[in-house]
Amino acid sequence: MELFPLIEKSGIQDIKNFQEEKLQELLKYLEANSPFYQKLFKENNIPISDIQTLEDLRKIPTTSKNDIQQNNDDFFCVSQTQIVDYSTTSGTLGDPVTFGLSENDMERIAYNEAISLACAGIQKGDVVQMITTIDKRFIAGLAYLLGLRKMGASVIRMGPGIPELQWDSIFRYKPKYLITVPSFLLKMIDYAEKHGIDYKNSSVIGAVCIGESIKNQDFSDNILSQKIKEKWNIKLFSTYASTEMSTAFTECEFQIGGHQHPELIITEILDDEGNPVKEGESGELTITTLGVEALPLLRFKTGDLVKAHYEPCECGRNTMRLGPVVGRKQQMIKYKGTTLYPPAMNDILNDFDGILCYQIVIQSNEIGLDEIIIKLSTEREDESFEGEVRDHFRAKLRVSPKIEIVDFDVLSKTVFNPNSRKPINFLDLR
Repeated sequence: MELFPLIEKSGIQDIKNFQEEKLQELLKYLEANSPFYQKLFKENNIPISDIQTLEDLRKIPTTSKNDIQQNNDDFFCVSQTQIVDYSTTSGTLGDPVTFGLSENDMERIAYNEAISLACAGIQKGDVVQMITTIDKRFIAGLAYLLGLRKMGASVIRMGPGIPELQWDSIFRYKPKYLITVPSFLLKMIDYAEKHGIDYKNSSVIGAVCIGESIKNQDFSDNILSQKIKEKWNIKLFSTYASTEMSTAFTECEFQIGGHQHPELIITEILDDEGNPVKEGESGELTITTLGVEALPLLRFKTGDLVKAHYEPCECGRNTMRLGPVVGRKQQMIKYKGTTLYPPAMNDILNDFDGILCYQIVIQSNEIGLDEIIIKLSTEREDESFEGEVRDHFRAKLRVSPKIEIVDFDVLSKTVFNPNSRKPINFLDLR
């Protein structure tokens, strides 16, 4: 198969024309098959013939995760007999939402991951170790498996955790790339150093990082990425995706944002009033899926605040690129006049060598204001540690959260919940 699709090398206007043709196909499909969108078009008096260009999308109301939660069955466009796989969102906020995939959707996901992983340099014949779950109705692990098979790579299905077993597999099967949550690489490094494993001379040259950010907004390495590379000189590639999108944005070798695949998804970056932001500004990523059969989405607001980059990339792709997620709109914290998002606090906590694991808890106090509690497990025993963390928050973010020291065995069960595919480092109790 073509791992560098021609449309991604095409001119900007050609890409736009291509997407507008795909949009026409989607609108006709939704009008014929989607109970939810049939109702939305009718209630808002929207003839789909009025939607001819990408700009015309603004005539259609946006939808959100709440709409899917409240009308889950009405979003399905195929019968239950055509569903070959059921998955749910990770439920970071609110109840999980059920997504079904048809056989064609599974093929689309395989294509998406194949061209996305090829962006990061993975090629036919490479051995890739998947340190990610493939069960519990998570779509990510299944998507990686399907994509790697489609592109002709070899797969080692390890699943998350157990550094000893990961290293045994690495030296036994010699993978070239890992797919993993990046913070787990620090645990692998720590285990290797404590047990005399020559990890710096392993076969691994790179890792596709999921679930956590490894870049600052200017694409420089953030603290987590720096800590990994200081110990282990491998390439780290960002990727961004979600169950709802069934599409990934993955960095190429030039690492200046995740590339959009125009044959699979239309993107808008919107402000609080639902208008497109100016170029260079951040806003809420709003997506329209292309080619999805079972549960396609039209102008779906992801809740993620991002910045889009449009200048051509040296890799030859002319597609829009997404920068690191600034934060989730619903996770915005107003704390004593300061606006915060969890990624900024993650960077501060990742800067401390003595922290074994942590969880940021946001709750409302008795007068309705946001309160920040940082739960920490640490190997340091000096009494000054708690004050050092608080002072660092004051210096970097101008806030002083409440610090709680929690035993590792207790906190780790909450952070590394087996029902979540990534660490639960943020808990919103508001």
